[in-house]
Amino acid sequence: MKEKVLETIKKYNLIEDGDKLVLAVSGGPDSISMLDILNRIRQEGILVFEICVAHVNHMIREEAKEDEEYVRKYCEKNGIDFYSKSIDVQKLANNNKVGTEEAGRLVRYKFFDEILEKTGFNKIAIAHNKNDKAETIIMNIMRGSGITGLKGIEPKRGKYIRPLIECERFEIEKYCEEEKLNPRIDKTNFENTYTRNKIRNIVIPYVKKEFNPNIIETLNRLSELVGDEESYIEKQVKKVYEELLITEGKNEIIIDLKNFNNQEKVIKSRIILYTITRLFGTSKEITKVHIEDIIKLCGNNIGNKYLTPNKNIKILVKNHKVYFIKEN
Repeated sequence: MKEKVLETIKKYNLIEDGDKLVLAVSGGPDSISMLDILNRIRQEGILVFEICVAHVNHMIREEAKEDEEYVRKYCEKNGIDFYSKSIDVQKLANNNKVGTEEAGRLVRYKFFDEILEKTGFNKIAIAHNKNDKAETIIMNIMRGSGITGLKGIEPKRGKYIRPLIECERFEIEKYCEEEKLNPRIDKTNFENTYTRNKIRNIVIPYVKKEFNPNIIETLNRLSELVGDEESYIEKQVKKVYEELLITEGKNEIIIDLKNFNNQEKVIKSRIILYTITRLFGTSKEITKVHIEDIIKLCGNNIGNKYLTPNKNIKILVKNHKVYFIKEN
C-alpha cells in the first residue's frame, strides 16, 4: 500500500521536499495507516518532509481517552510531535443547534488550522479514502448537488491533502493487520444513526449485491471524469471573470452588468459563485435559489436594486454594474 500512496502523492503533487505536514489522526485504521506510511516514507528518505500529529477527543465515546493515548504512544515511540484537544462535541452541537457530525467536523478542522498556525507548518493531511469519496458522492446526489458534488472528495484542496484517497478500505485494513498496528475501532461507525453510516452500512452493500459489485470503483471513475470537465469549466469561468471585472477589493467586487447578462446561464451561475468565493473564501451558504434570484435581479437591469442572500453579503445593481459587497 505504501507504493500506492507514493503514486498518489506523485500523481497529484501532494507532498514536496521541504513540506511540513500536520497529520489528522484519530487512531482508526485510516488515519493510523496514513501516519505509519508517511512516517516510513519520511524515514526512508524517499521524500524530505516533516510531520506532526493533531488529535481531537470528541468526548462522546467512553473509549475516546484510550484512542488519544494510543495515538500519543505511537508518536512518542516514533519521535513525532503530538498535539491533542478535548472538547464536548455533543454539548457544542446542542448549543449551536447543529448535527453532531457537523459540530465534530468544525471542531476538528478549526483545531488543525490552529496547529498549522502554531507550528508554522504548511499542509494538513486527512485520511479520507476511496470508500469515503464514493459515500460522499452518494450523499451529494441525494442532497440534489450539482456537477461539482459528483467530484466527491478531492485529493488536494488548498492546504488539505489526502494521501489515501486512491486506497480502498479493505486495503487499509489489510495493511493495519500486516503491520500489526492494532488501530482503534469506533463502534459508532456501525450504528446507522448518521446519514454517512447508513450509506456505508446499508446503501453501498445493497448496491454491491444487487446491481454493481464494483460500485466504489465506478463512482471514483465518475469523479475523475467530472473532475476533468470541472477543471475545464473553471478555467473558462476565470477567463470570463477577468473580462467582467471592473474592480476587486477586500470588501467589494464590481463586475460589468451588460457583459454579465450576455453570458449563458451556466456561466452566470458559476461567475456568481466564483465572485462570492473571491470575496469570502467560500460560497457554501449560497443556494440555487439565491443564484436564480441574483440572475433575475441583473436581468431586470433596474438601477439601485439589491439582494441580501444572507447577513454577510449584499448584491447591488447600480449604474450598469453589479456590486458584490461584504456587509458588517
